[in-house]
Amino acid sequence: MKVEVLKDIRQTEDEYKSTIAAANEARRSLIASAELEADNLVQTAAKDAEEYKKQCIADARSQATETYEQIVRQGKDQAAALESKGRQNVDKVIELLVTRFKGQLNVSS
Repeated sequence: MKVEVLKDIRQTEDEYKSTIAAANEARRSLIASAELEADNLVQTAAKDAEEYKKQCIADARSQATETYEQIVRQGKDQAAALESKGRQNVDKVIELLVTRFKGQLNVSS
């Protein structure tokens, strides 16, 4: 009877060892799987962040270009308005200069 009890104990110990070994292998497998998934998530996040950064830069460039073009258009419009106003005054300026010149000629005589 002692021999059978010892055999049962030994068999139970072997079963526990087998169960523990299987659990350790499952744990290693789960850890490896989790690490791989974490690495993939980090790579995906880095890729998404890079794409977001590129999109933000592209948006900022587009907005800067649009603002630049608007400023240039406003400047051209203002220059054209000043030129037009200046051209309207050319005849008056010429007449004023001629009148003053004639006045200077009359004073000198």
